[in-house]
Amino acid sequence: MKVVTMGVHVLDVLVRPVEAIPEGQGATLVEDIRMTAAGTAGGTALTLAKLGASVRSAGAVGSDPTGDLLLQLLGRAGVDTEFLVRRGDTATSASILPIRPNGDRPSLHLLGANITYGLDDVPWDAVAEATHLHLGGPELIGVDVATRILSHAKDHGTVTSVDLLAPGALGSFEQIEAALPYVDHLLPNEDQVLGFTGEDDLLTGARKLLAAGAGVVAVTRGGDGALVVTAEGAEPVPAFMIDVVDTTGCGDAFSAGYLRGVSLGRPPGDAAVLGSAAAALVAQGLGSDHGDFDLAAADEFAATAKART
Repeated sequence: MKVVTMGVHVLDVLVRPVEAIPEGQGATLVEDIRMTAAGTAGGTALTLAKLGASVRSAGAVGSDPTGDLLLQLLGRAGVDTEFLVRRGDTATSASILPIRPNGDRPSLHLLGANITYGLDDVPWDAVAEATHLHLGGPELIGVDVATRILSHAKDHGTVTSVDLLAPGALGSFEQIEAALPYVDHLLPNEDQVLGFTGEDDLLTGARKLLAAGAGVVAVTRGGDGALVVTAEGAEPVPAFMIDVVDTTGCGDAFSAGYLRGVSLGRPPGDAAVLGSAAAALVAQGLGSDHGDFDLAAADEFAATAKART
């Protein structure tokens, strides 16, 4: 699997556990503070590399120390960062995540350079040569730009996938509709399906996305697992029972596991099981890069772990 993960790259600063922010200039002790690469492209790249894919990331980051660290963390994980362009006038995107004891993660986020990525930055030859293109956060670069990139990939036989970034409440169908005929695998969460389609029912929303051109819609549902919807029907995939430490990067890990399964010729439902396993392994520690696992370990976890029913 030769994949280009394109789009949103973020440096996460995670603090755990945080029950409340001290008032005024107060202070409190915490157990852990970590910095990790993250984002719908960057976080997915991390787990794809663990699962044995050859990964090249593409996007925009600042020419600042935050960007230096982000590239270093990706490179250390085995991700090729050659196609991450540097911006001298814009900061690298970053988030501060105070992780609650139950694993929830409110966010303080800086958009940064991600929104500056455009057609002039795209490594067109690398996209054409890849077996897979994963575009994370297409709504940040605009549907016209996203459509051009995805159609180029399809023209060259590259399998395409898309993960959304915006919360459902900020989404609209017009933000993604034109790109959907060029998307083989759409990987939103439940909130995004409802918000972007304007539907009240998850299955109805997923079918609207299929009708607009998406090949498969694999929807993540947090602790309720995933729902894989194709023209043939809908297949629920349960989550695994684990002790959750931090949910940061779980959606990106699901995308990575799902896409790795697809690259191995597994049907969408089985690919989603691998996605759920990768998400569960990441959720047991702090940050998008948690877990020292590979494809064999993820498959073994999926075979032996107890599913949440």
